[in-house]
Amino acid sequence: MTKNIVVVAVLASGIAGLAHAQTAAPPAAPAPAVIPTAAPTPAPTRLATIHVQNAIMSTKEGQKAAQELQTKYTPRKQGIDKRQADLQNMQNQLRSGGATMSQAARDKLQRDIDSGTKSLQRENEDFQAEVQDAEGKIMNDLGQKLMAILERYANQNGIALVVDVSNAQSPVLWADASIDITNEIVKLYDQAHPVATAPAAPTAPPAAAPVTKKQ
Repeated sequence: MTKNIVVVAVLASGIAGLAHAQTAAPPAAPAPAVIPTAAPTPAPTRLATIHVQNAIMSTKEGQKAAQELQTKYTPRKQGIDKRQADLQNMQNQLRSGGATMSQAARDKLQRDIDSGTKSLQRENEDFQAEVQDAEGKIMNDLGQKLMAILERYANQNGIALVVDVSNAQSPVLWADASIDITNEIVKLYDQAHPVATAPAAPTAPPAAAPVTKKQ
């Protein structure tokens, strides 16, 4: 009998504790966490200059493109130069020997000179226009990639203004060399756009020295 009373008493005590817990005031809600605000990014203040044309032609891609242009157009340029020299020789011939030539010979030589001069002029103009068009395409293609490098560099280094001093009409009258970023941009360009180099040709082993027999 005593054992049963003890169990009931313990059970009653547990129920009373549970009821007290339910009627007690709920704990206060935790205070909202304070999120620190990021410090404002300082506005860029640096100035810089760049020689865009030099930068493009100093990159590995620019040097390769220039070499390809030279290889492509040098034979035509040599042909134009030869025709120019031939016309000069004809003019010298007319001046030096015109007095001893017949009228028909002088007239023919003069017609040949006039016709050759006009033809050469047209060919030279076409040649120059084609070369300039090819150079412009290179400058445009490489220039777009260069501008992407330049913009990223400026953002990363707090540069507010970059002035191109390639043009002789640039409004910049003087700038300290320390703000010229041409070399830095060329280096970053070559890292972003590496140019594959052709493997070097194998060198022939040195010739073996002749063997002399002992007498």
